[in-house]
Amino acid sequence: MAQIRVVRRVLTESLAAMTFPILLLSILIAPVSAPVVAEIDRSRARWCGVKTMPLRPSTHSWAQWVVLQLRSRSIWRTDFPIFVAAVLLSVLSLVVTFFGFIGAVALVFSPVFWLFGIAAQVGPFTPKSVQETLLAMPAGVTLGAVTASVLTGISLLRDLVLRTFSRSRDPDLLAKLEELRTSRASLTAAFEFERQRIERDLHDGAQQELVAVVMRLGMLEATATAAATDQERIVQLARQAQAHAERALERLRDTVRDIHPRELSDLGLIAAVRELAVRSPLRVELTSTGDDTQLSSPTATAVYFTVSEALTNIAKHAGVGSARIDMQCAATDVRVRVHDDGLGGARIDAGSGLAGLRERMRSVGGNLEILSPAGGGTEVVASAPSQPTW
Repeated sequence: MAQIRVVRRVLTESLAAMTFPILLLSILIAPVSAPVVAEIDRSRARWCGVKTMPLRPSTHSWAQWVVLQLRSRSIWRTDFPIFVAAVLLSVLSLVVTFFGFIGAVALVFSPVFWLFGIAAQVGPFTPKSVQETLLAMPAGVTLGAVTASVLTGISLLRDLVLRTFSRSRDPDLLAKLEELRTSRASLTAAFEFERQRIERDLHDGAQQELVAVVMRLGMLEATATAAATDQERIVQLARQAQAHAERALERLRDTVRDIHPRELSDLGLIAAVRELAVRSPLRVELTSTGDDTQLSSPTATAVYFTVSEALTNIAKHAGVGSARIDMQCAATDVRVRVHDDGLGGARIDAGSGLAGLRERMRSVGGNLEILSPAGGGTEVVASAPSQPTW
C-alpha cells in the first residue's frame, strides 16, 4: 500500500509538471481559478491516501461552486494560499521532473545511444567509452530513484500546505462536517414526512368533515325550500351539520397541536408533557424534577416531540398499556427517559419516526438513544443543553 501511494504521488507531481503551462495561465484569472485548483488539490490528496473532505457539494456544479466561493471570504484564507503554493510547487516539480527523469533515461540508455554514435551528455558527464556508458546505467537508476523521492517530498509538502490552510488534518472537524451533512439530509426527509402527515391529516380529517358540513347545509337549504313545514327534518340536518363542524374543529385543533402545542408555549415543557400523558391512551406515570423555565423554545420543542413519538410507538408496537416518563430539568440541561415493559426490539432506523427526532435533538446540541433488547422493553433517553449550541 505504501508503494502504491508513492507511485501515485510521483504520478500526480509528474502530471502537475506537465500541466504547469495551464496553471501559469490561470494566474490571469486567479480569483476564479483559485477555488478550482484548491478543490483539485484536495482530490489529489485523497487519491494519495490523505484524509480530506471535498468542500464542493455534490449538488453544485463547478460554476455554482466558484460563484459561492467568490462571495465567501474563505477563498482568501484557504483557496488562494493553496493556489499560490500549487503554482510554486508545480514549478519545482517541472524542474525536477525534466532534469531528473530525462537525465535518468539518458544515463540508463547510454549504451544504446553509444551504439548509434551518440554520447549522451548529462550535466558535466559525457561518456568517452563503452565502459563508461555501462557504468552510467546504475547511476541513471539512482538518479531516477532520487528524482522520485524528491517528487514524493514535494507531494508531501503540498499536503502540509493543504492541511495548514484548510485544517483538513482536524478529524473532529471532519467528523462534525460529515455529521452536519447527514443531519441536513435526515432533517430534510423528516420535514418532508411531516408536511405529508399534515396534508394527510387535513385531507382525511378536517377536510372530510367540512365537506360533510357543506353537504348537510345544502340538504338543509333544499329541505327548508321544498317543505317549510318539515321542522323535524330541518332540525336533524342542522344537528348533523353542527356535529360535523365540531368534529372538523376538533381535528383541526389536533393537527395544530401536533405542529406546536399551545401548552408548550404557555405553560412550559413539564405541563405540556403532563397534558400529553393525560391524552395518551396509555396509563402514563410521570415523574418530573427541576425547573423548566430555563429551557429554550427549540430545546423544549425537541424534547416534547420526542416524548410524544415515544408514547405513540409504545401504543402501536409495544403491546402494553402503560409507560413511565422520568424528566429532569436543570439550569444547564434537560434529560427525559421514556420506558415501557413491552416487546422490545425497537431500532432507531426502522421507520419509527425516531430517526428524524434524533436529528432534531442533535440540531439543538442534544442526543437521542434507544435501549431496546428483544423481550426486555424499550427505553428512549433524550438529553440536550438548556440553550442550543448554535
